[in-house]
Amino acid sequence: MKALVLAGGSGTRLRPITHTSAKQLVPVANKPVLFYGLEAVRAAGITEVGLVVGDTQAEIEAAVGDGSAFGLDVTYLRQDAPRGLAHAVLIARDYLGDDDFVMYLGDNFIVGGISEVVAGFRARRPAAQIMLTRVADPRQFGVAELDAAGRVVGLEEKPRAPKSDLALVGVYLFTPEIHRVVPGLKPSWRGELEITDAIQELIDSGGRVDSTVITGYWKDTGNVADMLEVNRLVLESLVPRSDGRVTDSEIIGRVVVERGAVVERSRIVGPVVIGPGARVSDSYVGPFTSIAAGCVVSGSEIEYSIVLPRASICGVRRIEASLIGHDVEVTPAPAAPRAHRLVLGDHSKVQISS
Repeated sequence: MKALVLAGGSGTRLRPITHTSAKQLVPVANKPVLFYGLEAVRAAGITEVGLVVGDTQAEIEAAVGDGSAFGLDVTYLRQDAPRGLAHAVLIARDYLGDDDFVMYLGDNFIVGGISEVVAGFRARRPAAQIMLTRVADPRQFGVAELDAAGRVVGLEEKPRAPKSDLALVGVYLFTPEIHRVVPGLKPSWRGELEITDAIQELIDSGGRVDSTVITGYWKDTGNVADMLEVNRLVLESLVPRSDGRVTDSEIIGRVVVERGAVVERSRIVGPVVIGPGARVSDSYVGPFTSIAAGCVVSGSEIEYSIVLPRASICGVRRIEASLIGHDVEVTPAPAAPRAHRLVLGDHSKVQISS
């Protein structure tokens, strides 16, 4: 069995971060989201991975390499543009051959992994198997309709009038039967080849499609609020340790201080992770905060936030619920004149208290 991990896409909902960084490499608890997916694939006993990439291929390839660090053998498959999940299956046809495969969206996060689902699929081998979860607003997702036995009888992408509250999670399992229907698909109203259409074709032609409703945690980390929530969840299971230098500081709860990091004259209330080479001085770092490698936090307060590598936060009274990008500098404005001075990239969002 192989895995097809999707790491293309432009990440428009995470702009401006994704103007210069792949959305799958935005870190959760100082580890890229994509890495959690690759680890879940390996834990399920799969070692051959086709990694579908787009314009950010160079960055993803630099981070993942040949996959050996994860115990994987990674082959890169280039997708010229985000043309839909079924299009990813289409371009991966030669790589996949006649093997069963799991398709895993690289920006999805699933607590508990996929090992049980993969084992069940291997044992039963339906034409396809999907993972579902109940959501408050199914209009934002692909939605499944099940019969009394739990078999999938219908699928619809972002329906205006959903037939259930069961949304498709970003993990799909297929036998080679899927290759019979994908070449004949037509683009949807979104201009994409939809995997829901492909699965519906399997159903309509008599193929068996099973489903698993998960009760654990799942998030599509496509926006800042979801990134912060996943970061919170991962930090909840943090095991405290200190490999850096902590002086004249108060450390409360589950806090990790990585090698080379320095914490001085500060109060850290976990769960918090402070990355290698980071420096925190004369500051307060509150719960559910990830500070990445090489960051500086000085004379500031921050909590429930993600700070990416080499960012600097100096002399700022309070920051919360924020995603701060690579090499960003955050400083207080001059006391006078009383005005806001901004240099903002495209698609930025700023909230100002006047």
